[in-house]
Amino acid sequence: MQDRGEELTLLGGKTVYKQDYAPEVLESFVNKHPERDYWVRFVCPEFTALCPITSQPDFATLYIDYIPDVQMVESKSLKLYLFSFRSHGAFHEDCVNIIMNDLIALMNPKYIEVTGDFLPRGGISIHPYCNYGRPGTKYETLAEERLAQHNRR
Repeated sequence: MQDRGEELTLLGGKTVYKQDYAPEVLESFVNKHPERDYWVRFVCPEFTALCPITSQPDFATLYIDYIPDVQMVESKSLKLYLFSFRSHGAFHEDCVNIIMNDLIALMNPKYIEVTGDFLPRGGISIHPYCNYGRPGTKYETLAEERLAQHNRR
């Protein structure tokens, strides 16, 4: 993962796709509006990972929502990072947690949540959700509330 003070290196250059899980491709840039709370949403309708047992591909639409603080994730680096899961074996629940943990390490957001809308395999679809709010702040309370209300039917 890129240090917060470095320049972005992926934009405008040749795209190189990693063949396995590659958190080091993630890059961040400075948020120009850290004084304001606002949501950023990424939707990846072509997320793919491999089942760690059968090596069969699992397909999902992945949703990443966050409230930035000082740093933000650069979108091309995020795309390349998510692409690196295509040959990586991980259960659905593990994928969303790994992604959230890597993004927290990269940008230390005020709040973040990751949802996977995985297509059915064997007649069952899985929709894992995880979130994080910065401890000791209103964002921790937001995380607790959103988790408690998640997918209420």
